[in-house]
Formats: sequence, C-alpha cells, structure tokens
Amino acid sequence: MENFDTLIIGGGPAGLMAAVRASSLGQNTAVIEKNASLGEKLLLSGRGRCNFTNGEQDMNVFLSKYGDNGKFLYSAFSRFGPFKTEEFFREHGVYYVEERGKRIFPQEGGSKRVLDMFLMLCRKHHINLIRNSPVKALKVRNGHIDRVITETNEYTADKYIIATGGKSYPKTGSTGDGYIFAQQAGHTITNLYPALVPVRTKETWVKLANGCDLRNVRLHVLLNGKEIDERFGEMEFTNFGISGPIVMELSSHVPDWEGELQFSLDLKPSLTHGILTARIKRDIAQHAGHGRFTGLVRSLVPAKMVRLILELSDIPHDKPVEYISDEEIFEFVKLLKDIRMNINGLWGFNNAVVTRGGVDLKEIDPSTMKSKLCDNLYFAGEVLDLNGPSGGFNLQICWSTGYIAGSVNE
Repeated sequence: MENFDTLIIGGGPAGLMAAVRASSLGQNTAVIEKNASLGEKLLLSGRGRCNFTNGEQDMNVFLSKYGDNGKFLYSAFSRFGPFKTEEFFREHGVYYVEERGKRIFPQEGGSKRVLDMFLMLCRKHHINLIRNSPVKALKVRNGHIDRVITETNEYTADKYIIATGGKSYPKTGSTGDGYIFAQQAGHTITNLYPALVPVRTKETWVKLANGCDLRNVRLHVLLNGKEIDERFGEMEFTNFGISGPIVMELSSHVPDWEGELQFSLDLKPSLTHGILTARIKRDIAQHAGHGRFTGLVRSLVPAKMVRLILELSDIPHDKPVEYISDEEIFEFVKLLKDIRMNINGLWGFNNAVVTRGGVDLKEIDPSTMKSKLCDNLYFAGEVLDLNGPSGGFNLQICWSTGYIAGSVNE
C-alpha cells in the first residue's frame, strides 16, 4: 500500500491542473489514471486545437454562460479565472491567439502542446503518474476516505480529489466512474444528460444536405408553436439531424423543454421578407428567357444545400424563372426564412462534448471544492454539476476547479 499527501483520481485537464497545483505547494502528489495515457479527451478538445479558455473580459457575462450554477464558480474564478489561466499558460511557454467569438487557442501545437506542458510540469514536480489503474472503489468510513482500491493495488492519502470527468466521449475513459465514487461517499448526483451534442430530427430529408456547413444563419426554437429561444452563428446538417456550434449550445436546454419542440432555420437573417423578395424578382428579371429554378436556388444557397431546397420547394426544378408566379416567390422566400425541423431528441454521450448534471453543488464548498459530507474529499472538473457553452468555457471549469482543489493546503 502506497501513501501520498494528495491523491487525484483522473488524469484529464482538471486532474492535471490539481496535481500541478498541489505539488507546487509541496504536496507528495499522485494521479491515478485508468488509461495507458493521460489527457485523452483533452487531445480531442476543439477538434485537436484546444480552445482552452475564452477572452470575455466581463466576469459577470462570463459567469452567466453557466446558467444558474454559474454563481458557484464566483470564488474559484476570483482566484483563478480566465486571466490567470492565460497567464499560467504563457508562463509555461504556451502562447495563444484569440479568434472569432473570443475563443483562445494555443498559437501552435494545439491540444498536444497543452498536454505536453502539463506532462512537463508533472516531471518537474515529481508527480507520480499511475497509469493503467482503473479505480474500483473508495473505502469510506464515518465521513472519511480510508483508501482507494484499484485492480492491482491500494493507496492512501491525506486528501483525495475526484477529477474523472463525466460521461461524454466514453471512448476516452469518461464513463461516469466519478459519479459512482461520489455516491460511495454519500453524494447526490443530479440527472445526467449529454450536452453540446448534435440534435436528431424527425425529418429524414436533412440527409440531403449532409455535411453542409452554414454560417451567419439564425436558428429559432419553438415550443408548442411559441418562440422561446434563438441563436445566430454556424450550424451544419448531418445524416440524422443538425449539429454545429449554435445547435450544440441549444442542445444543453433540450431536456428542459417539454412539449412539441421545433427548430426554425433562417438562411437569410440579414434580409427581411420584402428585401429578399425584391432580390429574387430582380434575379428572375435578369435571367428571364434562359434561367431555370434550379439556377435561381444555386445563386441563393450553398451548393450542398441545393438538393434540400429543391426537395422542400413546390416549384418544379426545371421551371423557367419567368414563369414563377408571385405566389410561388412568396412561398419560396418563406421557405428560405423558415425551414422547420421537429426535434426527436439528442445524440448520446458518445457524441457529446460535455455532460450536463453531476455531483450536486449544494454538497460542495465553492471556495475549496471540498465535500461537505466527507472531510478529506474534493472534486474538480466535469464530474461536478457544471457545464457551459462551447468557446472555452468548459475547459475553464477544469482549470479553475482543479487549481482550487489542489490549493487546499495553501
């Protein structure tokens, strides 16, 4: 049986940050990781580019991105928020650039560069990295963890940090183990849902535009026919529904919306019905005598979208443009401004970026990440009931809560 000052379960971003922080404070620190390598999910973040935080400068706006649970992060962000995160990365040789939406990425090297930085710090601080060691159980007695049991060994520590991630991308090792460990210590787990995940539609015609990336479109959310939300930005069609940044952000709220749920896509949000109608009539006048409806569609939407629009429109594909009636133009404009899709649920955790739900925040001290139920247990990262939109907000949870959890003896 080996003993440590701080023992961290999970070698992802939150666990690595906690380990670096604890060891920098003189703690004899170990990380237990079930996989052969650390940071497997981190390597996938931002499609390998690692959008590690966001450059939003207004902290109230930043915290609002996490919904009602954002207030839990106030203390952690006050001590180690996005600005401190940028400083930490810069001090350790990871320079960065800010891109659209204030997303911050490493200047070079992407996710691998970030992981290499943490592994270098682990070597520098002599952190024990125990790989290929799935934890089987925590042994808890009278509100105190006695030891951690793996398949091949047992470990004891003065304090334990659970940083196992959630259930998203289980192929990387995030299979929900941390929720089981938390329950063994008496904690409550709120309902778990996939978040930042593609959405399924009842309509099968979406596959006609599979792979079509749309920019500067607006997506309206209709619940029982009434608009309740909307997003502007990028989205894409898939074989089974829709995906992309604005869709995945809205997906986090889908479990809350009970009733008939529809998304309405506006392909031309910058144009009113009247302006778009005038433009189409002008194009028809210019191509009268030698233009067909198919050509008109091609001039208005991306190439991968043409088949879908032709399928949804009642106008014959080969109809000469000069014979398109005002009524048909009206219906065509309506289609471009309001493509309705009935939502048929979410893709599962296999395709989710993060997990919504987790260890109940009421049972955690937000200033230390310490359990209120177990005197030597702490939590960090996605295992907590915290999640935000895409754009660097979820990795910031990992950095901040990991830093605070690792600072317990500061």
